[in-house]
Amino acid sequence: MSINTLIYIAGPTGVGKTKLSLELAKYIDTEIISCDSRQFYKEMNIGTAVPTTKELKEVRHHFIHNKSIKDIYTVVDFEKEAIKKLNLLFKKKETIIMVGGSGMYADALMFGMDEFPEVPREIRNQINVFYKSHGLKGLQELLRDKDPKYYTRVDINNPVRLIRALEVCLTSKKPFSSFLGKYREPRDFISKIFILESPRKILYEKINSRVDQMMRSGLENEVRKLIDFKELPTLKTVGYKELFPYFQNKKGLEDAILEIKKNSRRYAKRQITWFKKYDNSFIISSDTAAEEILSML
Repeated sequence: MSINTLIYIAGPTGVGKTKLSLELAKYIDTEIISCDSRQFYKEMNIGTAVPTTKELKEVRHHFIHNKSIKDIYTVVDFEKEAIKKLNLLFKKKETIIMVGGSGMYADALMFGMDEFPEVPREIRNQINVFYKSHGLKGLQELLRDKDPKYYTRVDINNPVRLIRALEVCLTSKKPFSSFLGKYREPRDFISKIFILESPRKILYEKINSRVDQMMRSGLENEVRKLIDFKELPTLKTVGYKELFPYFQNKKGLEDAILEIKKNSRRYAKRQITWFKKYDNSFIISSDTAAEEILSML
């Protein structure tokens, strides 16, 4: 009996994951699960480099524009929904493709999640109110107090991660880090990880060019429409958060664009570091042919 296989196309932002995943999906006639946590939200399109309408018609995608920026949607929620979807897809196809640069979400689907206590709505609301009144620095200081061990590991500039950890700390009255590395539910499929790499200079040039293209495509107008929601955690993301100060006359447009490019490059660097942890992965270039990928399975 053949084994169901999840092919994960990983790599930093701007490296060419979408193009390769589309080519591979069409070659083997399968569907794609997105694990890009920024592409979940239907109000965010240009700044998250969502596949084009034509590309979405060519290959069926899942978990793209399936939520609103107003929704609370965690990696735990994604794991539960994605496993259900994956089980349904495996009834039709033996091989499914996952693509995206959000490593934590990819790990949740491939390897399972550590078990955390269910967070009551009142605690979730309490943290969100705290965030609105104290800002990112307040979240950082509170997490450092509640869980200094996790504070040294987490991206302290990511409010979504900080909020999630604090929700667990306040619910359980235990450090978030105490729940990590415990028993995980075994998967009944195998995962094959392909990491796209590019020389750093070329990658950064691609990132800068892509930001310029996003601006030409209307990123400024897209973000302007969301200014009333700028305090939502989902909008504290690269490509959006840098433009809000421009709309408030706190910085010029050129400075905002340079900030987007700089933060995009930093994000890519963090992604590269994350993907280095994957053992037995295949390192490939963005122009690798679909047949070559399949020969490695």
